Amino acid sequence: MPDASGSRADGLLSFDLTRRPWIPVLFGDGRTDELSLNEVFAQAAHVRRLVGDVPTQEFALLRLLLAIVHDVLDGPEDIDSWSQLWEDDDCFAPVAAYLEEHRERFDLLHPAAPFFQTAGLRTAKDEVFPLNRIVADVPNGEPFFTARMPAVDRLTFAEAARWVVHTHAYDTSGIKTGAVGDERARSGKVYPLGVGWAGALGGVFVEGETLRETLLLNLVAADTAGLRVDGEDRPAWRREPCTAAAAGRRPSGVRDLYTWQTRRVRLHFDEAGVHGVVLGYGDPLPAHNLHTREPMTAWRRSRAQEKKRGEALVYLPREHDPSRAVWRGLASLIAEGQVAGQGGEAASSLRPGVLEWVARLVTEGELPRGFLIRTRVVGAVYGTQQSVIDEIVDDHLAMAVVLLHRQDRGCALQAIDAVGDAEHAVTAVGDLATDLARAAGAQTEGARARARERGFDVLDDPYRIWLRTLAEAADPDEQRTLWRRQVHRLIGRLGDRLLAEAADAAWEGRIVSTPKGAVWFNSAHAEKWFRYRLGDALGVAGFSGAGTDEKQAPADLADDAEADAGLSEERAYS
Repeated sequence: MPDASGSRADGLLSFDLTRRPWIPVLFGDGRTDELSLNEVFAQAAHVRRLVGDVPTQEFALLRLLLAIVHDVLDGPEDIDSWSQLWEDDDCFAPVAAYLEEHRERFDLLHPAAPFFQTAGLRTAKDEVFPLNRIVADVPNGEPFFTARMPAVDRLTFAEAARWVVHTHAYDTSGIKTGAVGDERARSGKVYPLGVGWAGALGGVFVEGETLRETLLLNLVAADTAGLRVDGEDRPAWRREPCTAAAAGRRPSGVRDLYTWQTRRVRLHFDEAGVHGVVLGYGDPLPAHNLHTREPMTAWRRSRAQEKKRGEALVYLPREHDPSRAVWRGLASLIAEGQVAGQGGEAASSLRPGVLEWVARLVTEGELPRGFLIRTRVVGAVYGTQQSVIDEIVDDHLAMAVVLLHRQDRGCALQAIDAVGDAEHAVTAVGDLATDLARAAGAQTEGARARARERGFDVLDDPYRIWLRTLAEAADPDEQRTLWRRQVHRLIGRLGDRLLAEAADAAWEGRIVSTPKGAVWFNSAHAEKWFRYRLGDALGVAGFSGAGTDEKQAPADLADDAEADAGLSEERAYS
């Protein structure tokens, strides 16, 4: 066993993750620190959240902590067991004895079973590679805009431990050097087998006010509908240490999946820290139809994969779009869907299992309607055949759990429809930019994209604030009306700015050909159409295209609607 100084009884170096600080945290009072595994659980009620070197590292470390809690509790079995944990301020007390029991397997430098590594892993030429192979903020071949330029020469043992966890979760694909004993190696190389498991996900988790709440809110009970947990489910440190060869099995549950060994790793170190690494492929994990095992991502039905694989139903993880704020994809997070409807069509998408779990907690009364959570989304965006990480997505959305209530869907439906209001309004301002560009004889596509981006930027903070207060409203329908008026005002002001910024050529206008002949088109005409479309999209009196007479479009616009249909290459006016 290692002693407090970092040495084992046999004199070999040791770094005991259960007792040595290595997990960065942010406390509720704003302090930051690094804690050991024992300290993280002992102080979970005072820690605000984990703080990784990059956001994806935080997600990977959270899954590691969840695997520990699931294994300590061998559950929770059901919602009653979970409720007892929620009410017990000392619910993580059993973790200390568990970590002591498995302490040998949490030694980063153990000679026979180093944490998340393969002892003796080597290439045929005994190569040792630079550490930038496991440090995600150093792009291979592009060492720009990084604090570690031009390479990572050394890591502390604490840093190395974090990056080893991250490597299994998010390592890139591409050709890797084959390790001795890996039957997949051809001429010393193993060809691409995909990214780490978490890298294939659009990661989603729920944040509470403290790390204790966050762990419990994501601690999905074993009896949750749609979740499969086998009796063999256990984390990596309770399995035989990995060899260079692939295990050739499928995950048995969340403990297995959260610690899935997608890579084979061996750190090279001395007393001063880690100075090199051997990295190869581990256990690949195809992403299709693991929705019954993986609760921390949304899923989408893939008809293309169904046809390709000859299977009746295929679900794939829904990855994050870095250009799209999380609130714009709210429907995929809170809209309900079933894998197989009662005699009907299977759902095109499934919301994350952790949000299904929170929906169950609020529906069964374990959480009050007004209880606030933050839905965090984290993911990696890969480029060049998944051989590099181009971007990291990190966003959050604060909302009351009533939006997830299964029998009280009023707030949820209004929240989803309010996103639609924003989309329609932004479409209107995009059309305005298109019309102004055409009136000036300029290219339209770039102008439209820039205007849409500005539109969503204008609505980003207002929607998040509106959503957070939605549950407090006595009448969700009235709140939706207030939201539509706010959108009309904000996007209307953006339209004013676009008109003010328009080139003189747009004000002068030009002759444009339409199906009904040539017409003179300028910014004044574009403005009238913008006011009409915006009001029509949001149902604002005086500009709507439906309803009573005072809500009709201006007569000159209505008369010219058919002719103006030919003005836009991107859409038909109606």
